[in-house]
Amino acid sequence: MRVRDLLAPGAPRLRLLAAEEELDRQVSGVMTTDLQDPGRYLHGGELVLTGMLWRTVPADSERFVRTLAAGGAVALAAGEAEVGPVPDDLVEACRRHRMPLLAVPDDIAFGTVTEFIGRQVSADRAADLAALVDRHRLLVSAAGGGGLDAVLDLLGGDLDLDCWVLAPTGAVIAGPGDRLSAEDRDQLVRAHLAAQRQRRRPPHRARLAAGSYSLLPAAVSAEHEAPLADWMLAVAGDVTEWTTKRQQLAENLARLVAAERHRRDEGRRLRRRLADEVLALLRRDADPAEISRTLYASSAMAARYESADPKSQAEEGSWLVLSAEGTGLPEGTVRAVLEEALGASTDRALVAGTGSGAVVVLPAPDSPVPADTLRDLLAPLEAGLGSEGRITLGVSAPAPEAGGLRGALEEARHARRIAASRVGRVCVAGPEELASHVLLLAAVPDEVRRAFRSRLLDKVIAYDIEHQADLVRTLEAFLRSDGSWTRCAGQLHVHVNTLRYRIGRIEELTGRDLSRLEDRVDFYLALELA
Repeated sequence: MRVRDLLAPGAPRLRLLAAEEELDRQVSGVMTTDLQDPGRYLHGGELVLTGMLWRTVPADSERFVRTLAAGGAVALAAGEAEVGPVPDDLVEACRRHRMPLLAVPDDIAFGTVTEFIGRQVSADRAADLAALVDRHRLLVSAAGGGGLDAVLDLLGGDLDLDCWVLAPTGAVIAGPGDRLSAEDRDQLVRAHLAAQRQRRRPPHRARLAAGSYSLLPAAVSAEHEAPLADWMLAVAGDVTEWTTKRQQLAENLARLVAAERHRRDEGRRLRRRLADEVLALLRRDADPAEISRTLYASSAMAARYESADPKSQAEEGSWLVLSAEGTGLPEGTVRAVLEEALGASTDRALVAGTGSGAVVVLPAPDSPVPADTLRDLLAPLEAGLGSEGRITLGVSAPAPEAGGLRGALEEARHARRIAASRVGRVCVAGPEELASHVLLLAAVPDEVRRAFRSRLLDKVIAYDIEHQADLVRTLEAFLRSDGSWTRCAGQLHVHVNTLRYRIGRIEELTGRDLSRLEDRVDFYLALELA
């Protein structure tokens, strides 16, 4: 900002007393002092605020202004609250040294002046950085460069502005990850996805315990149809309260993030083709050697970045297959979501599209992949799915070689059917469930399962609602305790007589006998269908 901006409309009500010809000087900051010799603390470019307590005789004015001029100060603002109107000797000294002199009325606090200058200087610096970010965006688009972390570091250092680029799962793509907890990231992602689903205009705002944040989408294009897979830019603070120049900085940064995402997606094209080829080979039950060659090509791509032997990567270890399906989602969404979710942990995952779903082939980790891990990974997406959207996913057991991938694919598909039989917007089932009764339940038509559950449990549920009872939970605990009255009463923290009364009530309502194995099995299956 310039000195003359302190006299413009909207600025604090200051009066110009000297050196009108020097108002185009650039102000870089503010220094408040009443020292007789503040020279050692001047670095150049400051507007000096003073209460004039250093002045005891008229000669002090000449010495004080001479010190300011030598130190590179660009203007002097004298407050009239302590010693009254600005004395003539100070006005004359400023004229001699061509130092702009402003009077600060007694009803204007120094803090008001300081805050105004701080906002203006920050906005100017933001504009400079906005131009820098815009140039960097063009460089990324044209030359394929990266450097999101470098740009965010620049903003943090120059503007004390914390920014993060987050994946829809809450993973940190760029930014100071140690300054944003996993819980905060989860809340920000859910808030952003919910706002996107409701088609609210960005920037979206979220308030956490740590403060307020602004959330901006980093969509590759306006026609992009997979918002559940888009990156987002999270900025500390409320962008809507910023100056226009500073808002422009945030918008340019979001465009830079989108350009980097587009560059990354372009690099995935070959991997997508390999993934589609692997799926086509599995569907036609191709020769395992042919499948191995495609897996080798995929491993060779990863080896370029890992300095590893692609042959050993393709042949050693085992493979997992994931089968996923989306309901109420645009075609291609599930594929994009899984590419983004799994890409944070491995660059060797092959994600093939199947229209509304996807099939994934990826190296098996050293330990089994529990369904809960994948469910937790995808859980933030629930906020963007809405009431009609669902993602169901099945995981196979590890296949020790390429020849076992066909069987693993079928296993993953069966597991996905089990996941689809459950209630929830993101459901995952693993291979450990394929040998249980759940597999049989998944094969039963939906209307049959609903009728079976309704016949056994509707009266019990209605009784609980009407009498504020706890019969359903009691029934679950009783079955888990294998019908042991003592263990079940202990788990529920009730007397055995109370437990006997509740079980008796369940039997009266349903006409079943919980001492019979057949009736216990029926109740267990009905609860599994809940």
